[in-house]
Amino acid sequence: MTERLYYADSFLTNFDAVVTDIQELSRGSGQSIWRVALDRSAFYPTSGGQPYDTGNLIATARSGAELTADVIGVEEDEHGEVWHHTAKPLTAGTPVHGVVDATRRLDHMQQHSGQHLLSASFIQICGARTVSFHLGDVSSTIDLAVDKLTEATLDQVEQLANQIVAEDRPVTVSVVPRGQAEKWLAAGELRKLPPRDGDLRIVEIADFDRNACGGTHVRSAGQIGGLHLRGLEKVKQGQRVEFVCGLRAMRASRRDFRRLTEAAGHLSVGLEEVPEAIARLQSDAKQAAKQTLRLTNDLAQYQAAELVRQRPVQAGVRLVSLQLTAASQTDAAYAKLLASKVAAQAEKTIALISWQAAADPATVVLARSGDLTLDCGTLLRETVAAHGGRGGGSKDMAQGSVPAEKLETVLQTLADACRKSASA
Repeated sequence: MTERLYYADSFLTNFDAVVTDIQELSRGSGQSIWRVALDRSAFYPTSGGQPYDTGNLIATARSGAELTADVIGVEEDEHGEVWHHTAKPLTAGTPVHGVVDATRRLDHMQQHSGQHLLSASFIQICGARTVSFHLGDVSSTIDLAVDKLTEATLDQVEQLANQIVAEDRPVTVSVVPRGQAEKWLAAGELRKLPPRDGDLRIVEIADFDRNACGGTHVRSAGQIGGLHLRGLEKVKQGQRVEFVCGLRAMRASRRDFRRLTEAAGHLSVGLEEVPEAIARLQSDAKQAAKQTLRLTNDLAQYQAAELVRQRPVQAGVRLVSLQLTAASQTDAAYAKLLASKVAAQAEKTIALISWQAAADPATVVLARSGDLTLDCGTLLRETVAAHGGRGGGSKDMAQGSVPAEKLETVLQTLADACRKSASA
């Protein structure tokens, strides 16, 4: 088994080792991905919600030439062996120098230690137990076994967590027999235990939290940096809390400030006035939408009356056919509204309205006045289906779509069918 150097020192990012095994993991497009085992490693494999480390393995030949293999993934197999994924093969028995990406490692330590701190803070403030943890590329989350969290509770939790950071309490790692860990668990001095036998690695934030964990962690709470809660979401297990720590928190705060400043500039208000300005815009937008709806309805009513006036009843039916396009500053919804208005204007009236934009599928709407027996739904559905489209509706009104190049044919077929139905 690989000796895991990060257990003893999470800040270790340079080490020497020997390749003990190599296997081809996958092959595609002429490129193989290999997995390499070492006798000792500081690379952390994906586990416990924390992602793997990245970096390099550097092998030096007797000639002095160096081969650098990028570590693009690290996994632990079912037997506990650690495998390093690379695009370059390394021979078993080869000495290598490992270099872990220190920036990524520090980020993961800050987020993982921050998770321990946050989970303990939720237990202390409201008794909410953490059931899962995920460390993402931008932010991290914990799922809590609790139905509801208030803003006041979140504020208290964040305040407590950052108070522990400000006190810079020591974060220590120890290995204890399982029996001792079980005693701590029974006494409420340990949050949870993994389902395995043997000695356990315990991570402790002085006088605040004690937890079994195999991840990488900071040496003191101050190294976590600021902890900020970013979001709250209801999930199956309870409540999901999004958070960031350390340098991520700094970047997130700076990004939020930059966006808030930009928004304030667009609104021509101060930063503190942005929420109020947005509320005013939303209110104005709702009023404008209502007014637009009224005007659109009035326009459709007026246009329908004009169309009916211009088209007399012929052979027992008034067929009002109109083709609308995006150039008329209308849309498919207006075509449907107009068709309904036309059909309601007078007896013996059928509306056949279409709408299309460029090469998009065209919309076709068929509606009739209540005194006619034409089944709009059946007629339109069968006609558009015969020309590669689809649609349907009721006997009074139906809507469908057809390829733009078939529109003229479909309209002509529907018009002929409408006239034939009226004369039957």
